[in-house]
Amino acid sequence: MAENTPSDGRADKNENQKPLKDPWGAFGYLVSGVGVYGLIGWGLDQWLDTSFLVAIGIVVGAGLGIYMTMKALQVPSGSDDHKN
Repeated sequence: MAENTPSDGRADKNENQKPLKDPWGAFGYLVSGVGVYGLIGWGLDQWLDTSFLVAIGIVVGAGLGIYMTMKALQVPSGSDDHKN
């Protein structure tokens, strides 16, 4: 069987390229952010006798989860551009 390797002997980048990070890590950041900050908001609601801090905690947790996911998936500058 013939392989799809270029004449210079290197394997095709698209076939061997793996994802930079595990997608379950992004899911974990989102779920844990919503869970932890929602729980903190619920605790503050119970302590302060309010009813809106759990919603604020969930929104803040989702925002921080999205931020952590974006930081984790960020490609370092100059990683592949300067090697060739």
